[in-house]
Amino acid sequence: MSSMMQPQIILLKEGTDTSQGKAQLLSNINAVTAVGDVVRTTLGPRGMDKLIHDDKGSVTISNDGATIMKLLDIVHPAAKILVDIAKSQDSEVGDGTTTVVLLAAEFLKEAKPFVEDGVHSQNLIRSYRTASTLVCVLLTFCNYWILLLP
Repeated sequence: MSSMMQPQIILLKEGTDTSQGKAQLLSNINAVTAVGDVVRTTLGPRGMDKLIHDDKGSVTISNDGATIMKLLDIVHPAAKILVDIAKSQDSEVGDGTTTVVLLAAEFLKEAKPFVEDGVHSQNLIRSYRTASTLVCVLLTFCNYWILLLP
């Protein structure tokens, strides 16, 4: 009797994004850019405060990027990685969380037109690594980004 291959069944939550390829990569870029946009206005000496209200009724007012990142309820995998990198920056250095988030978001925002034009993400990552005299956390993000590729 020959063994027949059973089809693989994957159950996903309702509303789960099942896009692949370029669409998934663009979704990742958009999610990271959205997180960057949240903390962008808190940077610098004239940084503005954010009022964050959670579902438990707790209210926090802060312009600290690390605090804001901890309070955000993020479900997108790429954005979660960005939050993890920000937390690592905070625990290792104690500062620069907002800068790390904004750098990663800006690098991906600049990569978006190239992705839309069909440049392979591995080529973009290779280019970022070549020019990576900026921040080692950015390299970490690029390494994680590889894991998120469809």
